[in-house]
Amino acid sequence: MIKHGIINVYKEKGYTSHDVAAILRKAAGTKAGHTGTLDPNAQGVLPICLGRATKLADYIMAGDKAYVAEVVLGVTTDTYDMTGEVLTRRETDISAGKFREAAMKFVGEQMQIPPMYSAVKVGGKKLYDLARKGEIVERTPRRVYIHEMRILTQAEAAELGCIGAFGGDFFIEVNCSKGTYIRSLCADIGEALGCGAAMGELTRTRNGDFLLENAVKIGDLKEASQAGRLHEHILPVDTVLPYPKATVKEIGLKMALNGNGVPKDMIEPTPHDIKKIWLYTPGYGDMDQRLIGLFSMASDGCCLRAEVML
Repeated sequence: MIKHGIINVYKEKGYTSHDVAAILRKAAGTKAGHTGTLDPNAQGVLPICLGRATKLADYIMAGDKAYVAEVVLGVTTDTYDMTGEVLTRRETDISAGKFREAAMKFVGEQMQIPPMYSAVKVGGKKLYDLARKGEIVERTPRRVYIHEMRILTQAEAAELGCIGAFGGDFFIEVNCSKGTYIRSLCADIGEALGCGAAMGELTRTRNGDFLLENAVKIGDLKEASQAGRLHEHILPVDTVLPYPKATVKEIGLKMALNGNGVPKDMIEPTPHDIKKIWLYTPGYGDMDQRLIGLFSMASDGCCLRAEVML
């Protein structure tokens, strides 16, 4: 059974990211790790790395994300979402045009302050641990990028998995860089409107190349595991991260297997102007090629060095 690879999980509400990793660890019988925290009350795409693929979690986390969020106007909370303690509440009468105008100002590069209820660490301590103790600390703004934002109807949001559980006024679809907090974005839009806002329901529809329509629910994965079919949902790492593929020649095989630098003329096809490649062993008779790992071109352009050995 394949135990090294990545599963595109549909995380449902009520599970933490760590919960999902623990379930898959037990189901697959190997180590498992998630690729970026998704709030317990959020749902959607959460890739889980299994076995040696856990070494590649950072590569997956580096990808852009896409979300659909419900925006509840006139409410502010300590968590920036509707699960937190309400700080202020007021009546609002914001038109669709005014909301769109305010929201679109956040498209592009932004300096965003992480919410206190987040997994960001300050002084070695997670912010949400400090927040639960009633401590508020200064947070350094982080550079994020909102590539695109669309204002959706409730029907359009529901088609993407966000039904609007909190009676929100508007729905936004956001394509953004890693590290973007949609809760903070909703709060910032509310502040710009002068009425305050909190995030209602949140669905992550994309994480890098992992899409919502291909994500598998936890119950289905448990059933597949019990039936001995979990491997059907495990994606090989070299199909998930679309780097070029190459084979090391026999003369350079020992160097590659030891994680040493391999001269590029010992690789076929010889890489030119390629920053990273999946490197394979040669095939022998009936023995298939095996993936050695992810290699990158050295700064001198003469050899490839191991980044991740698999």
